[in-house]
Amino acid sequence: MEPLPEGKLTLDQLDRIVGLLPTADERVVVGPAAGEDAAVLDLGDRYLVVASDPITFAASEPGTYVVAVNANDVAVCGARPRWFLWTCCLPGGSADWAMAQALADQVGRACRALGVVVIGGHTEVSPGLERPILTGTMLGETDGKRLITTAGAEVGDVLLLTKGVPLEGSAILATDAAEALRARGVAEDVIARAASLLAEPGISVVAEALAAAAVDGVSAMHDPTEGGLAQACHELSRAAGVGVRLEQEAIPILDEGRELCGAFGIDPLGTIASGALLVACRPEAADAAREAVEEAGVSVAAIGLVTDASAGCLLVGPDGAQRPLPSYEQDEILKAFAADS
Repeated sequence: MEPLPEGKLTLDQLDRIVGLLPTADERVVVGPAAGEDAAVLDLGDRYLVVASDPITFAASEPGTYVVAVNANDVAVCGARPRWFLWTCCLPGGSADWAMAQALADQVGRACRALGVVVIGGHTEVSPGLERPILTGTMLGETDGKRLITTAGAEVGDVLLLTKGVPLEGSAILATDAAEALRARGVAEDVIARAASLLAEPGISVVAEALAAAAVDGVSAMHDPTEGGLAQACHELSRAAGVGVRLEQEAIPILDEGRELCGAFGIDPLGTIASGALLVACRPEAADAAREAVEEAGVSVAAIGLVTDASAGCLLVGPDGAQRPLPSYEQDEILKAFAADS
């Protein structure tokens, strides 16, 4: 059999993997499913929301990333992140005590900023690694009255997007492909601005997710990660059994992201996009959802609609022409690092 390509498994492959696992339990409200960000357990008086994700891309602050991406997955369910476990595999032959301390400091600072407590994990030096591999598990809770899932999107919903894309991809390219960007003529100030996106506005969506979750009429939220906004829309479509129609001109693409992606000929819509939040809400709730997000200090734009599943996922160009929304089960950013190798 041929080796699998790098990146996420396809949605069909994920369904097949899930089919091999024991998943039935009366207290499991949301179990493993393509497009869902977290698991949800019914504890009687509240829901426990649990998410787990690794950091495998090269990154300047993987400890910061691993907390943020897992907190995001909990918050998009309407739950406040509270407890964190992390597994740290350090590269054998190159790891030293300073590296271990630096990673722990990153995790600690990121957790304190969110009011999260670390409750456990595992740390080791592992053979065969080129860089640290971190995996996190975040737990949060709701009062049981309000739960939001990716599968909750309904036909007619307005789609909102916060901040812009690809925020995380821009920061990764600026920090880990800076020399290649310079060689391609990208200005130093553009690279510096892109690198700073990790700190401001940052890749956390916790504040805006919790603000949006409090609005009646918000149907679904999803955290665009690998495969970017385009893949997030395909995942929402799959989870909710709906179609998606995006207006290309309405999508906020970061200036830095457009330039850095352009240097490598990759699509900003298919590039890892943590830091943005995709929100589906009833039309009558759209203004309230936008106001809530903006009051949390985050920019937001209406970018499209949820449609019937028969329409599929579409991207509407500036001229009004429709075409299928590309699917990026292998993140576009991998092309940049392949070009640099």
